Amino acid sequence: MSPSSQYKFLRQAPRDGLSTAMQPSRWQRLHIDPWLCLFLFLNALLGLTVLYSASAQDVGLVSKQAMSFGIGFIVMFTLAQIPPKVYQAFSPYFYIFGVLALLSVMIFGEVRMGAQRWIDIPGFGSVQPSEFMKIGMPMMIAWFLSRHPLPPSFKNVIISLVLIIVPFLLIAEQPDLGTSLLILASGLFVLFLSGLSWKLIGAAIGLMCMIIPLAWQFLLHDYQRQRVLTLLNPEADALGTGWNIIQSKTAIGSGGFFGKGFLQGTQSHLHFLPEGHTDFIIAAYSEEFGLIGVLILITLYFAIIFRVLQIGLNCFHNYGRLVAGTLGLSFFVYVFVNAGMVSGILPVVGVPLPFMSYGGTAIITLMATFGLVMSIHTHR
Repeated sequence: MSPSSQYKFLRQAPRDGLSTAMQPSRWQRLHIDPWLCLFLFLNALLGLTVLYSASAQDVGLVSKQAMSFGIGFIVMFTLAQIPPKVYQAFSPYFYIFGVLALLSVMIFGEVRMGAQRWIDIPGFGSVQPSEFMKIGMPMMIAWFLSRHPLPPSFKNVIISLVLIIVPFLLIAEQPDLGTSLLILASGLFVLFLSGLSWKLIGAAIGLMCMIIPLAWQFLLHDYQRQRVLTLLNPEADALGTGWNIIQSKTAIGSGGFFGKGFLQGTQSHLHFLPEGHTDFIIAAYSEEFGLIGVLILITLYFAIIFRVLQIGLNCFHNYGRLVAGTLGLSFFVYVFVNAGMVSGILPVVGVPLPFMSYGGTAIITLMATFGLVMSIHTHR
């Protein structure tokens, strides 16, 4: 049987020992990819600019975000110095640590707004363990699959699915459906890139279609079902559950082609737009910078995703290819889910926009993933 078409991601990459010996460049000696670093810096700069306006010119909030970016870049540069083989050997331990942290959240986690997602560490602050699994999940599945021949056997696919489902259920129970689905997707991306046959993929899609009605009836909370219903008809409760989507689409539409101008947005500054500096920051950005600004942001995101996938394709070992490719696809999902949520084509699930929404833990976690990608690229 010939490999499935997505297996080309592995087959077309260069193999160990086949590359021409080359003198490492200055950037390779520093273990930094200049293009990826440039795209991330521009995205961070744009994010701080938009946050200044969306937060009603709160300098303190912008300073905290800038500090998070600074820490994130330091983490990225530090992790880029570590060879991928170290990450490969450390992957199962990091996964186990993440699962234990999720279990500890269930036992003595901090409750906020009806959700139990955080652990309060004295002298450090609150930590959200589910963020660790955004890295731990693809690392673990890539570690397991890279130890066996690819495409994976049916047995290894089942074991991988078990490893994916355990953190997914623990995070969904918090409840945090948005993050749990993102982590589920990151695990499934590794399986996809490892060369699953289309027959198995089709069977999995059919099984998911059968599970959705059961999940709707028995797994989803009432407020989660209400979010889906609100997506279908937000005007049914315009002053209640539909308020967020209606105001968000109003802000996006009012920006027009060129936008109202920096600091001239009304929906966010007059507090019609909820969470204008976090989950709905792209709506505030669209109002002030219009379609042109959104296209610039999308181009910047596309450049980051393309560069990460290119690094994965040119990697010399299965572990690095699977991890880098999965992190690139996962980053795309983060952007797509938030943009779809804000524009009214996906339910509101509380997923921040990468490098734009306010939040230090998410920024540092993302920068850590790009440090891992740079390590894969520069350690030959």
